Amino acid sequence: MEKRIYEHIEITDLKDMLQKTKNLYADKIAYKIKKENGSYETFTHTKARDMIDALGTALIDMGLKGKRIAVIGENRYEWEIAYLSIVCGTGIVVPLDKALPENELKSLIERSKVEAIFYSSPYEEILENLRYRGVGNLKHLISMDLEEHKNGIYSQKELIKTGEKLIKQGDVSFIQATIKPEEMSIMLFTSGTTSASKVVALSHKNICTNLMDLASILDVNSDDIFLSVLPIHHVFECTVGFLFSLYKGAQTVFCDGIRHIPENLKEYKASIMACVPGVYERIFKMIRKGIEKDGNLEDVLQKEEQYKNATLEEKKKVFKDIHDLLGGNVKLFISGAAALDRTVEEKYRSLGFNLVQGYGLTETSPVIGVGTNKYYRLGSIGKSVPSVEAKIVDADDSGMGELVVKGDSIMLGYFENEEATAETMRDGWLYTGDLAKIDDDGYIFICGRKKSVIVLKNGKNIFPEEMENLVNRIEGVKESFVFGIPISEDKDDIRIKVKIVYDRDIIKEVYKIDDTEEEIYRVLLEKVKEINKTMPAYKSIKGIVITEKPLIKTTTNKIKRQANMDEIEC
Repeated sequence: MEKRIYEHIEITDLKDMLQKTKNLYADKIAYKIKKENGSYETFTHTKARDMIDALGTALIDMGLKGKRIAVIGENRYEWEIAYLSIVCGTGIVVPLDKALPENELKSLIERSKVEAIFYSSPYEEILENLRYRGVGNLKHLISMDLEEHKNGIYSQKELIKTGEKLIKQGDVSFIQATIKPEEMSIMLFTSGTTSASKVVALSHKNICTNLMDLASILDVNSDDIFLSVLPIHHVFECTVGFLFSLYKGAQTVFCDGIRHIPENLKEYKASIMACVPGVYERIFKMIRKGIEKDGNLEDVLQKEEQYKNATLEEKKKVFKDIHDLLGGNVKLFISGAAALDRTVEEKYRSLGFNLVQGYGLTETSPVIGVGTNKYYRLGSIGKSVPSVEAKIVDADDSGMGELVVKGDSIMLGYFENEEATAETMRDGWLYTGDLAKIDDDGYIFICGRKKSVIVLKNGKNIFPEEMENLVNRIEGVKESFVFGIPISEDKDDIRIKVKIVYDRDIIKEVYKIDDTEEEIYRVLLEKVKEINKTMPAYKSIKGIVITEKPLIKTTTNKIKRQANMDEIEC
């Protein structure tokens, strides 16, 4: 359990957070929005909080007090205003995945029993159709894009104006609404098929505990600029990128897309970003290509060795030209949602970038552990945050076992699913399903998902994530999926194979070969054999499958292992 390093504001709920920080950050910019003509619009923290109060007042006036209300759309300030206008005095918020097809969206709307939904324009036709068909309890559609109410659809902008008028007339129904911090206020669907997905019930207390933990260990202040990248419905981005930014009085800017991250970091002079390992790997490849193109690779490698014992700040000055490629203002990169290749982490830090790993679950609001300026160890997710107690159960001889945690940021349970709750939460401890080790100093090292470990006949364990990191380093490999298949009828004997998603253009350029399937297969097989020589024999990869088709993943870039297995013909 990490000790608190920085002072933080005590908050009981998200409404309390907004009220206590409103005057503190008043005229500082909360959002900077790029408009279609290339100009920018800004909203102060005061304005953002006033919009939340107005919209919440209008929602109560519509008869939505105590109701469930969904939000779906791309990352944008309207999404964030809508979320807080629901959860801070109106009802229960249900963030939905913007990548869902119509049939799955229909299922979640029915299961959550939402009566209203905020949405952006791409979802208008689907949602009008669902409302017309009388799906679930859905009655009200609220557009983030319409300037005024139209054809039975509410405009979020007009509702804010309506709420402003109601407040001027003395309506304080939202502003003075009482929050019950320990009751369910947020319903989050876990990833997976809609029939199998569980609904995580979170409270204000859960989220606010996590916010205070982060504020007490991370060096973040009101001068920082957060680049919002990951899908905002996901609790990692929602807590760390959205709510934490408002709590600390920082500025939020929105990414134009994964490919635009480097230019957006530079454009906005962003200082903080929380993202997935794949993005950091792509950015590093871009940096390396630039260095090679300028003929500076040897010089950079020499400086890395020369300054290997220097502080991050000292390295940042030495490699100023490289930092300037990303705006020169990067202060903290947090990698989460999947395992980060240790080599990539080490490379970033050798160049002076403060890249740390974070770890958590939807069920834990989400952060369980994160590396910090004071408590950092390569390959670790740091120590558990101040309010979370962590331990290992059922450890083997090496000290590896399942990571279990408890604390005030742990979910209330799975909504209307007592069986799943009882299976995951036992005697106050939440069983994460992840295998890990905790060293003598309290640093946590995640080894892999308990369900994805491949156990060989000789009892040895293979962690697919570890092997995938090695394969992903091969030039021309976009991503990979390591899996085991039974040998003949002996299901206890397993052959390790890998499915590789390759980049045809890079393969052709780097290896100077014809871009036929046969030649690409031959080159990649030879590279995998080279990897095998660096590992114990039992870990050897005995076959490869190659494709240009991306792996099946969640919206936060996690590989869906069973879905990918179902696609493979071995």
